[in-house]
Amino acid sequence: MDTLLDRFLRYVRIDTTSDEHSDSTPSSAKQLDLSRLLKEECETLGLQEIELNDKGVLTALLPGNTEQPAPTIVLVAHVDTTAEFSGTNVNPVVHENYAGDDITLPGDTSRVIRIDENPELKRLHGGTIITTDGTTLLGADDKSGVAVIMSAVAHLIDNPKITHCPLRLCFTCDEEIGRGVQSVEIDKLNAVCAYTLDSEGVGRIDTETFSADLAVVTVEGVNTHPSIGKGVIVNAIRILANFLSDLPIETLSPEATDGREGFLHPYQIEGGVAEATARILLRDFDTVALGNYERLLEEIAAVHRRKHPKARIRVEIIDQYRNMADGLKLEPRAVSKAIEATSLAELEPRMCIIRGGTDGSLLTERGLPTPNLSSGQHNPHSPLEWTSVEEMEAAVKVVVELAHLWGQEKV
Repeated sequence: MDTLLDRFLRYVRIDTTSDEHSDSTPSSAKQLDLSRLLKEECETLGLQEIELNDKGVLTALLPGNTEQPAPTIVLVAHVDTTAEFSGTNVNPVVHENYAGDDITLPGDTSRVIRIDENPELKRLHGGTIITTDGTTLLGADDKSGVAVIMSAVAHLIDNPKITHCPLRLCFTCDEEIGRGVQSVEIDKLNAVCAYTLDSEGVGRIDTETFSADLAVVTVEGVNTHPSIGKGVIVNAIRILANFLSDLPIETLSPEATDGREGFLHPYQIEGGVAEATARILLRDFDTVALGNYERLLEEIAAVHRRKHPKARIRVEIIDQYRNMADGLKLEPRAVSKAIEATSLAELEPRMCIIRGGTDGSLLTERGLPTPNLSSGQHNPHSPLEWTSVEEMEAAVKVVVELAHLWGQEKV
């Protein structure tokens, strides 16, 4: 039988990097390599209503086994990994009987997972830690969630005496670029609520996320050969660099904020003298504040338009997702049962906010209340990413308890 570790190692070795510059769905065809594998595994487990649609969304059903009809809940995880660091040729390293010290990554010994920067490691002494070799990210965001869901379902199948509600599985593509649930048909899920398994550590129940927009700032300049450039060249790179330098780094950057504080985060820049583009994340727990950030960008653009009348400067705002807090009020049991299930799994429930977003943000906005639960991941989007087998096993217990608790409800 596959173990949780077997599943996780199998999944992370598959390159599933999404591509925000692609107009296709999914944004990269290689995400389907994992989706197809999961479809086969669902078939092997004997699940029902298995469907992989042409947009890469995989759904399947584990029917309930209660005497009375119970509500259906959905378990959600995403197969893609971020493009912020390479996810190609992932070589996971399993550290069994972890000694409790710093972990030097063998593929790049300059990269070290340090205890003082990862205090969670202190309570995992003697357990099994999984890292990369330091040359790629790991992909625990969110293949730990995928492995947890598949392992929980397998456990329920192997232990039919555990009564449980119907469980709908939903594996999405392109979560990392904000398109994870665009192709999910909410009505077909036919569920009272969902849970994303896409949060850090153990025991977390995320009930608030940032509201998020994306700003794309484009500067069109004038280019010619530099030998005859005097009075002619309008360098889009320089103008864009000055635009970005006008952003309030000390008060509105991720480097300077935490908790409920929002930020503006330029994360990608490309182009040349004739045209240059920057992509800037706008994040705040207060959705209204996003409008303030958008006005600030327009004010900065206006200053540079006056300085460089021959240039064209555009600020395009793209909606991404909204704080899930209000939408969760539609089904209060979604959170209360997560708290109870976490306690039954002998964990301390930790009510948290998340300085980011998940598929749950968009699902909640579309009317399916979806809190976010721990799946054992740490340091996502980084070569220092790691996870713990024991923490993933704890997440499996939470899912099993959730399924049992919802099985006690009536439709």
